[in-house]
Amino acid sequence: MVIQSTTLELAKKLIARPSVTPHDAECQIIMAEYLRKLGFTIQHRTEGEVQNLWAIRGRENPIFVFAGHTDVVPAGNLADWESDPFTPTIRNGYLYGRGAADMKGSLAAMLTACERFLEQNPNHLGSIAFLITSDEEGPAKNGTVKVIEYLTHLGIQLDYCLIGEPSSQHTLGDTIKIGRRGSLNCTLKILGKQGHVAYPQKADNPIHRALQPLQALVNYPWDRGRENNAFPPTTLQISNINAGTGATNVIPGTVECKFSLRFSTEITPEAIQEQVKTILEAEACRYECDWQLSGLPFLTKQGKLLSACRTAVQKRTGLTPKLSTDGGTSDGRFIAPTGAEVIELGPCNETIHSTNECVNIEALESLSEIYEDLLKEILL
Repeated sequence: MVIQSTTLELAKKLIARPSVTPHDAECQIIMAEYLRKLGFTIQHRTEGEVQNLWAIRGRENPIFVFAGHTDVVPAGNLADWESDPFTPTIRNGYLYGRGAADMKGSLAAMLTACERFLEQNPNHLGSIAFLITSDEEGPAKNGTVKVIEYLTHLGIQLDYCLIGEPSSQHTLGDTIKIGRRGSLNCTLKILGKQGHVAYPQKADNPIHRALQPLQALVNYPWDRGRENNAFPPTTLQISNINAGTGATNVIPGTVECKFSLRFSTEITPEAIQEQVKTILEAEACRYECDWQLSGLPFLTKQGKLLSACRTAVQKRTGLTPKLSTDGGTSDGRFIAPTGAEVIELGPCNETIHSTNECVNIEALESLSEIYEDLLKEILL
């Protein structure tokens, strides 16, 4: 028998909204109405198709921010789901549905944690805020980054930020994300000359020219990821190589390669690009590079927020959480440059972005309690 709770019911309401990126499907309206009753000032900010929510209670620092996203990835083939992805379903102590773990469960836990905290501590220190977007799973061009620009323009300084990304690996609270690697992507074209395979002397095969520089790029020791022992070594990963006309008797004129580097705070995007240039020019090949920086790395070192989060996790779970920077990018990359301490703590990530996504219901209740304890540690 499942004990019904406000956290569970809120999570079910949010999951029932098919908020596939960049659409919010009125999830933020549900959240805003809940927060309005708790005394929050609400601002809905629309950027293109993206919905953003900034809600704040209080006018003083420190400002503690709950940050997250209402958008989810597509459900994929519905036949692979045991129940409809947008019909929240309870089975064997788990709540199933798209976004259950990433991250509508966390959003519900934030709301109920905040409600309980305010009921007991209406005159707390500082302010509590919510920064919610529907553009985290997509391009991330009109979401959190736009709200941060707006807050910066107003001179609002964030102090502490808890992002509800599903950080836990095996059990709730076993991992806290204290940063993320940067993401730098490149489309590289090696230029040659098209011709007939029977007359290679009249052509210049760009595939052949690409082999050695690509191997050199893969093998280059970019860094060791040593800062605070928080980051793994930076590596270059080739994700796609494309060339040719489809015919077996034509030497292509170009080969296009896509590669990505997830990099630490030890190295800069500019240094990476300069080293790529050095390697390519050492091989005397003609080339074109199109770079895209998806996000800079960030690292939250020991401070009040991390200490408070560890204390809250240990109190509710008995665990000493591992500190990690692994995984892809998160919206923390837009918040950390403001000077705020940023960490990520949420449910287990085993089923995120997969069919039959789910969250443990008891863990969801515990997460709400951890968030409440975190508020107490920071604002009392």
